[in-house]
Amino acid sequence: MSSGYVKTKDGIDIFFKDWGPRGAQPIVFHHGWPLSADDWDTQMLFFLANGYRVVAHDRRGHGRSTQASTGNDMDHYAADASAVVEHLDLRNAVHIGHSTGGGEVARYVARYGQPQGRVAKAVLVSSVPPIMLKTAQNPGGTPMSVFDGYRSALAAGRAQFYEDVAAGPFYGFNRPGAKVSQAVINNWWRQGMMGGAIAHYEGIKAFSEADQTADLKAISVPTLVLQGDDDQVVPYQDASLLQAKLLQNPTLKIYKGYPHGMLTIHADVINPDILRFVKS
Repeated sequence: MSSGYVKTKDGIDIFFKDWGPRGAQPIVFHHGWPLSADDWDTQMLFFLANGYRVVAHDRRGHGRSTQASTGNDMDHYAADASAVVEHLDLRNAVHIGHSTGGGEVARYVARYGQPQGRVAKAVLVSSVPPIMLKTAQNPGGTPMSVFDGYRSALAAGRAQFYEDVAAGPFYGFNRPGAKVSQAVINNWWRQGMMGGAIAHYEGIKAFSEADQTADLKAISVPTLVLQGDDDQVVPYQDASLLQAKLLQNPTLKIYKGYPHGMLTIHADVINPDILRFVKS
């Protein structure tokens, strides 16, 4: 099968891609907000060419999955990912998540993947755990006013908001001397506009307020943590550095000058680094 849908327990249709030999080790990709499985095309083609089975799904409310008006939270995201994994009966899998997808990976591995014995390794790229929001327990986090600004901009006109995010901080295209790719901006915008406005609106709470400290502490499989030190969306000091302290078996790598969307614009560097970890 090259693509299909799986229905969740609450009736949501989750779209997935499944490429490569059935007997090969599976690599499962979890995308960021407000994107889709298409954001992993470069990685999927790379790992497919290296002999792996590659799987990616559209989160509920995103891409080609049902534009759900309920369940747009980290618990449902992880359960939906598990539904795809169980439907395809994936075992010995490597789960790779970017941004919000990293939160999805952490909760999936802790609650489903490890208990079911289906996960070999995990990779967190520019990921949101343990918690993005600034609180008394997380003084280095991002203030609520920032996320309220996201919500206001999305509600006022998400087409312009998505253009601004992609053309600005996501890929670091707002930095002096940045090599701007209009095609990359257009593809980010395309993916975002495929999804549902309510799911994306509610997803802001999911990626910013979910406390995943316990998830990270529960993960015992080898986990690669990657992030750029010029990430303007998820500050690395409050993300990857803390992840590496909480995980049981981490490998941490920080890339100088790389932005939040480094998987796309620096795939020539990131993909081989992940491959070495998967093979190790």
